[in-house]
Order: sequence, then C-alpha cells, then structure tokens
Amino acid sequence: MTPDANDLRVFIIADDSLARAGLAALLAGQPGYTVAGQAAGRSDLLADLEVYRPNVVLWDLGWDPQASVERLADLREEGLPVLALVRDNAHAAEAWVSGAQGLLLRDVDAAILLTALRAVSQGLVVLASELAAAVPPARARGAMPLAEELTPRELEVLQLLAEGLPNKSIARRLGISEHTVKFHLSSLYSKLNVSSRTEAIRKGLGLGLISI
Repeated sequence: MTPDANDLRVFIIADDSLARAGLAALLAGQPGYTVAGQAAGRSDLLADLEVYRPNVVLWDLGWDPQASVERLADLREEGLPVLALVRDNAHAAEAWVSGAQGLLLRDVDAAILLTALRAVSQGLVVLASELAAAVPPARARGAMPLAEELTPRELEVLQLLAEGLPNKSIARRLGISEHTVKFHLSSLYSKLNVSSRTEAIRKGLGLGLISI
C-alpha cells in the first residue's frame, strides 16, 4: 500500500526483532498509518527520529523492560508522544513516570492499538484499565498544578463533557439548570486556562482529573 501524505507516521521500537516485525506487519495493512521506521531500544534513537520524523512512537518494552524504561525519558525531552506496550503492571508505573503518554498491554487488540496511536498523537492520554491501579496520577510526571483546584461539581461537569454530553444533558444528569451548567463551565475553563470543551477535556485527561 502506497503511503499517503496524511498518514500517521509511526516509529516502532522493540529489542525483540519478532515483536518489531509483528507490529510493522499489523500497521502496514491499515489505511491511515505508515511505519516510518523501526529500531531496537538500544540504538541511537534520537538520531533515528531525526531521520524518520514520526508523529508518534510505538514502543514494545518487552519482557525485560528496565533498560528501555530508562531511555523513555530521552524521548520525553524531544516532545514526541510515546505509546508503550508492557507485559503486565510490574513496570507500568516506571514507564508512565518516565514519559509514556499511553500504556497498553502487549497483547492488546489491534483495533484498540490503532485507536490509541491516533489518540496519543493528538495529545490525549491513553491508559489500559488493567494498568490503571499501578499508575500514579498524571500530575506526578511534572504536569503543572492548577492555580485553583476544581470543585467536586466542576469535576462532575468535566467528566460529563468527556463523555460527550451537551449542556442540556449535563443539566438533566446532575439535576441542575442549564444556566448553572454554563456557570460551572465558565469557572472550570478559567481554572484550567482553556477556552473550549475540547481543550478542557484534553487538559483534564493530562492532569489525571478525568478518564475516558
């Protein structure tokens, strides 16, 4: 399949050559995705990324992920989003704190993997439910704290925004008026320093305030 200029360019990292080949084969047949390059975790990753210029990194941390986890921080400095694959929750927290923007299990369903790659490339946080208990809040990775904490009601409104509910449905769900919903939205926009629903959801996810 000929790559399209609008394809999501994915760079695959894995020490296991079979794992790299498997992920590359999976992505190669998917419209909208291009394998920009591949490398082992011990290679000169920064040089590789300069050559291939991907939009997102897919990193299979393998069966012994300690060395790879240590190198994750290098990519965080580059500002490149990383979706990491782990075998279980043993190293999930380390990968998260080191800078992975998404964490999934290695045996994840292909459809979920593709969706997660797209979400991570757009700045969203992705976390498998099986790994959630092992991962500290996103703000532990150095996210800027809020100048003023959201109230419990504002958090409820933000969560319902993330679920895609319009103001009228949020009002009905919480048993309040639409005017009150707008008041809460104005307040949380101010506290999050955003100006739209999309920005509020993205920031809420990044700070670990809500989940999707």
